[in-house]
Amino acid sequence: MMAGSRRRTYSTVSQDGTDHFYVINERPVDDISMDLFYKPHTLTLLTILTSGLLLLAFTRDDDDFRANIWTGIRCAIFIFLVVSVLAFPNGPFTRPHPAIWRIVFGLSVFYLVMLQFCLFQNYETVRGILVWIDPSLANFHIDMDKEYGVNCSDVNLQRIWAHIDVFAASHFFGWIMKALLVRHYGILWTISVMWEITEIAFAHLLPNFVECWWDAIILDIVLCNGLGIWVGMKLCQYLEMREYKWESIKDIQSASGKLKRAVLQFTPESWTHVRWLDPHSSYMRFLAVAQLILFWQITELNTFFLKHIFELPPSHMLNLWRLLVIGLIVAPSLRQYYTYVTDARCTRVGTQCWVFGAIMITELIICIKFGREIFERTQILTIAAWLVIQFVMSMLCLYGCVIYQRCGLEKTKIHQTRRSRATTKIVNRKEKKVVTSNGLSKRRIRSNGSLLQSS
Repeated sequence: MMAGSRRRTYSTVSQDGTDHFYVINERPVDDISMDLFYKPHTLTLLTILTSGLLLLAFTRDDDDFRANIWTGIRCAIFIFLVVSVLAFPNGPFTRPHPAIWRIVFGLSVFYLVMLQFCLFQNYETVRGILVWIDPSLANFHIDMDKEYGVNCSDVNLQRIWAHIDVFAASHFFGWIMKALLVRHYGILWTISVMWEITEIAFAHLLPNFVECWWDAIILDIVLCNGLGIWVGMKLCQYLEMREYKWESIKDIQSASGKLKRAVLQFTPESWTHVRWLDPHSSYMRFLAVAQLILFWQITELNTFFLKHIFELPPSHMLNLWRLLVIGLIVAPSLRQYYTYVTDARCTRVGTQCWVFGAIMITELIICIKFGREIFERTQILTIAAWLVIQFVMSMLCLYGCVIYQRCGLEKTKIHQTRRSRATTKIVNRKEKKVVTSNGLSKRRIRSNGSLLQSS
């Protein structure tokens, strides 16, 4: 069969507003060019899976108790993720493949289940599980962590350079990713500034929040966060202006073209310009965006409290794996939350966003339960002031964004009015010239005719 006559398949969904939730929760693939990767292969998968499990169960050495437990846990997680691919929704994304986002959803559900299990244990049990996973944790204590807020008056280039470590790089690349997800300067800068205020408010509970003023303002807000936001928003502008024309890999003849198309499968299918706020935003949308900023602060706080309460090094694999899972979960969750906030047809939040909300709340409850000794030192007035500042600053920043957009809209209208007036004047001048030239030509014709008659 020729490439030009290949039949392309499309997945369809009702355009009725009642099915809008289905579209954002399990977005269909509009144009399927490789049927093999989108057709169900359940029996083949079951055969391969059972064969592999039988081979592993009867060929491995089961004399090591610790190795047996680890193998059983890994197999259980693997089976759960396989079931996730078969049963869970796609989510709002289809690239690189819906199965990837089903696995992400499965990871989020599994992580939520593990959090629920830990919630009903005592501190010694949870700490013992962590030490069993990594025995080196038994010799680590949180007071061995690096301190940053010492001798703040001693400022020199050597000391500033010493603070530019792997965490500064993680801040920079982290804010690039946040910019790609949020895509709004006002919200991003509000989160950045409010996080530094959050660190000040909780510094009496978390010692690693104690920073020098130049570390918080210059290194964090201006350099790492600000530069990351700028780079991320520039990438958003590039992706938004890019022309997306996807050609089927079957229609590409060259091997290099096929390879390039396969790599591009891991890039976005399209890029949507987001409008979190507009000049005519309702109060509910205003509060929903402010709620997003607060939830972002809580999620970040959970990271540091979990690390501090259960005494984990910042670079430990459990912290890194959690950050990776949370980062993957946030992408579809934020898209579903954005659709719920801005689209009147969407009357309920997406499933992935719901699970992420449950994870955030469960982590917060775990921190409060197992960090009871830490929270006993809480300065109530400081936390109350933080909540007030959080609410007021968020409202002011978001209101400023709305006013800025209104001014921009008014300037655009004024500019369009001036252009239309200028265009009208030009058209009127041309019409006058045409009328004048027609009058002159008629006079010339009359004068020429009179001359001919007289001659």
